[in-house]
Amino acid sequence: MFQSFENRADPSQGKIRLTELRNRMTKESVVGFLVPRADAHQGEYCAPHDERLSWLTGFTGSAGFAAVLKDSAGVFIDGRYRTQVKEQVDLAVFTPVPWPETALKDWLAQELPQGGVIAYDPWLHVASEIEDLEASLAKKGFSFRASANLVDKIWPDQPAPPLGPIAPYPEALAGEAHASKRARLAKALRATGQSAAVITLPDSIAWLLNIRGSDIPRNPVPHAFAILFDTGHVTLFADPKKIDDMLRAHLGPEIKLRPTSALEPTLHSLQGTVRVDRKTAPIKVVQELAEGNAILSWGDDPCILPKACKTSAEIEGTQEAHLRDAAAVVEFLTWFDAQPIGSLTEIDVVKRLEEARYATNDLLDISFETIAGTGPHGAIMHYRVTEETNAPLKEGQLLVLDSGGQYIDGTTDITRTLPIGAVGTEEKRCFTRVLQGMIAISRLRFPKGLAGRDLDAIARYPLWLAGQDFNHGTGHGVGVYLCVHEGPQRLSRVSDVPLQAGMILSNEPGYYCEGAFGIRLENLIVVQDARTLEGADPRPMFDFLTLTYVPIARALICAEMLSLDERNWLNLYHKACYENIAPRLSPEAQVWLSHATQDI
Repeated sequence: MFQSFENRADPSQGKIRLTELRNRMTKESVVGFLVPRADAHQGEYCAPHDERLSWLTGFTGSAGFAAVLKDSAGVFIDGRYRTQVKEQVDLAVFTPVPWPETALKDWLAQELPQGGVIAYDPWLHVASEIEDLEASLAKKGFSFRASANLVDKIWPDQPAPPLGPIAPYPEALAGEAHASKRARLAKALRATGQSAAVITLPDSIAWLLNIRGSDIPRNPVPHAFAILFDTGHVTLFADPKKIDDMLRAHLGPEIKLRPTSALEPTLHSLQGTVRVDRKTAPIKVVQELAEGNAILSWGDDPCILPKACKTSAEIEGTQEAHLRDAAAVVEFLTWFDAQPIGSLTEIDVVKRLEEARYATNDLLDISFETIAGTGPHGAIMHYRVTEETNAPLKEGQLLVLDSGGQYIDGTTDITRTLPIGAVGTEEKRCFTRVLQGMIAISRLRFPKGLAGRDLDAIARYPLWLAGQDFNHGTGHGVGVYLCVHEGPQRLSRVSDVPLQAGMILSNEPGYYCEGAFGIRLENLIVVQDARTLEGADPRPMFDFLTLTYVPIARALICAEMLSLDERNWLNLYHKACYENIAPRLSPEAQVWLSHATQDI
C-alpha cells in the first residue's frame, strides 16, 4: 500500500509544544514567529522534515500557516479546511483564522497593537510575503527579523532531509530534449537582457532537465535548486548522494553539478541581471543576491508557462495514462457495487481502489492520498481517513471518492460521488447541480485571452441559482508525471493567467453541507483550439478535451433538472466511456460498465 492510515494529527501535544516555542521566542527576544506549511522550494507537499506546521499544531492540511505570539496563536486556513482544522488542533490554545478573508497583517495589528519584532525563517517565505508585511506594519511598530527556524530548535526527533535518487525522464515522453528547452529559455533571457535566472521550484527543475526525483511522497520531484544562464548552461544544486553516473550522462557537460551548500556562495558571485520569481523564490535567495554584485530583476520562473503548455507527446501519454487509470477505477466500481450495504468502511474503499490501480502493473505511486469520505466526512473537502476516523458506509449516505495515480506517462486525478443505497431527494438535487456545473465547463467554448477567473463562475451558476456554492476553486493545473497540483493555470476567481492550448486542468465543482454530506465531481480536461463553426465570428476560440472516462452515478441524477443539451452531453460522454474503456476490462466489469453508461 502507498497510503497509510495512521493519525498524523496530535492536538494533545499542541499546548506543550506551543509553550516550548514561546520560551524559545523569549530567548530570541521576539514577540512572534511565523510557521508556514512550506519548505525551501515552496512546494505544496512537504517532506516529513518540513512538516513544522503539523508537528506544532496538529493541522495536516496541504495549505495554511500559523502566527505564534506571546498570548495568542492563529492557524490560518482557507475555505477547504474550515471543518478539518477544528478537529485537528487544540482549540483551547490555537485559534482558526479564516484566510484570505483575514489577512495576516490585519490580524497582527489587532493582536499586537503595540507592535514588536516578528521572527521568520527566510527559506520558508517568499519575498512578496515579507515585503508586504513590512510595508503595511512598519508604521505600527512592527519589524521582521530573518532567523534560524525556531521550531527546528524545539523539535528533538525531527526527520532528516530527504535523499531520494534523481533519475532521467524519457525524452520520448517529454516531447523535447532538455538541451532544446534550455536553449529556448536562454534565448528568452537574452531577449530581456538577463544573464541568469534562479529556479527554486522542484517541478520546474524536473521539467527543464527531463529528470524526476523521489524526495516528496506522491510527487516525483527532486529537492534541488538551479541557475539557468543565458548561454543555456545550468548549475544544478543537489545533494551528491542523489546523483549517479546514469544521471550525469543524461545531463551532459552543459549541466554543472554542485552540492546544495554551494548555492549561497554562488548567488554571491553572480554577475549581471539575475531573474528571480517574487512569487516562488525564498526571500533568502533575494537576501544572498543583495549581498553580491548581481542586479536583481523580478520575473516569472522561466519554466512555469512552458511547463504548463504540454507537448503533443505529453498529451498523448496523459491520454493513455487516463484510459489505463479509468479501467482500474471501473474495475473498482464493479467490485464496489457488488458489496452488501453496510459491509464496507472508508479504509476498505481506499485499499481496494489502490489495489485496482496497482493491478495495472504501471502504478508508480498514488498522486495524492485518496479522499474517501462518507456522510459527514464527505463535507471535509480534503478528508484523510485514519484508523481512528474510519467510518462504515451506511444506507442513504453519499461517498466522496477523490483519487489519482502517478504513471510514467501521466498523472491522474478523478473524483466521483457514489450513493450508498437509496439517497434522499435533497442530496440528488444538489448532486445534479454540481453535475450541471461540470457539464457547463466541459461544453464550454471561449475566446483566447480569457483566464481561469473568467470561467470559474460558469461552474457555479447552477448552484448559485439555488443559493449554494463551494469554497474552493473549480480547477487546478496538473502536471505530467509531476505534481497533481501545478501552476500557473487554474479555474479560479483568483487566477488571472490566460489559458493556453496544452494546459491540463481539473474540472471539479462540488457542494458541501457540513455535518451531513459532501459532493464533488472531477474530470481532467486539456485546453485545445476549438474547431471553426459555420457562421461564427472570425475570432480564435478554445474549448476543452476531456481526458477522464469514468461513468457518473446515474442513480444520483435528477434527470428532469437537466436541459436537453446537458442530457445529450452526458449520454455522449457515457457512450465514450464505454467505447474507450470496455476493451480494457474484465468480463464482469464490461457488464457493469454497459449498465452504468445507459442513456438517461
